[in-house]
Amino acid sequence: MDTNIIEKLDRIEKLLLEQQTMQKQVLNFNETCKYLELSQSHLYKLTSTGTIPHYKPNGKKIYFNRVELEQWLLSNRVDSQDEIEQQAADYLIKKGAVKL
Repeated sequence: MDTNIIEKLDRIEKLLLEQQTMQKQVLNFNETCKYLELSQSHLYKLTSTGTIPHYKPNGKKIYFNRVELEQWLLSNRVDSQDEIEQQAADYLIKKGAVKL
């Protein structure tokens, strides 16, 4: 019974730490890996190629701004099939290929 209580307390502690991390504005490298659900090697690749916005204040440790990460995640939006069809229809109407 004691081990069950200890396991539950460990889970609660882990959840509280994760919640605290998710409220931070500046994330370190490991926190960013968890936040973006990326492996360390993939995140290193993204930083080395300059694909993802990051900061190196002392030239060694890498930090990330949560707002910039969210903007980066939401970049390059892919239109839905309905939006593509609507754009095609609008284009044809505009060019006079289809008359209403």
